[in-house]
Amino acid sequence: MALEGSLDEEAIADLRADLGLDAGALTQFRIWAGRALGGDFGMSLRFDRPVSELILAALPTTLILAVLALSAGLALGVGLATAAVLWPRSPLPALVEALNLWSIALPTFCVGLASILLFSVGLGWLPVIGQWLSPVLILAIDNAGQVVKPLHEDLKEAATASHIRTARAKGLSPARIVLRHLLPNALTTVVALGGMILAGMIGGALTMEVLFGLPGLGTLAFQAISGRDYPVIQAVVLVFAAGVVVVNGLADLAQRALDPRLRR
Repeated sequence: MALEGSLDEEAIADLRADLGLDAGALTQFRIWAGRALGGDFGMSLRFDRPVSELILAALPTTLILAVLALSAGLALGVGLATAAVLWPRSPLPALVEALNLWSIALPTFCVGLASILLFSVGLGWLPVIGQWLSPVLILAIDNAGQVVKPLHEDLKEAATASHIRTARAKGLSPARIVLRHLLPNALTTVVALGGMILAGMIGGALTMEVLFGLPGLGTLAFQAISGRDYPVIQAVVLVFAAGVVVVNGLADLAQRALDPRLRR
């Protein structure tokens, strides 16, 4: 505002006082942190609205996208890993490797751009802005690739346990052995991986929101960075950091509840 020439020295000093910039750095941080703990992140410099209102308006979209993608990804990963153990001589173990390689080698941002070029621009099947199918599927496949390989290895190792050999000797079917004996023991692995994926999916969700024009925290953060809206950027980073801590804490508690050995 000063560079535009619309403010004189006195107006600049008054503006600095109103923004609290005339205080020391530690004092500024103490004031900001105290207000942030109470949910007051200040005013957006770009939208001239309370930052907390912007975050509350954008948060549901991000949560819905994350929950849908995580649920679909876990269902696909657990289902494929289980099927690969049931039918080890089928192409399913190779599909496990391929899906795991997909999640490692292909960033979700690049897959999102490719899906826009193919399904929206090329074929015209889906709109570019505002559609949920592509971002949910892209994130779900990426999540499944992170789950399926370690879960498959865990299930194969558990299949060599003595109680599993006893179950086979009793004549139990492979499907019953997997569903009643192997999968319950692998739940801790699924919970641990799910917590890590949900915490790490923040970056993927942000890029999907920006690519497909979903009004979530990713789009809000992108707009704030583009407009140098520092109060919004600070608040979004703080919300995401708190979310990572909470998700990891809940995953750890769930693991301890499922596996008594961890409580000891």
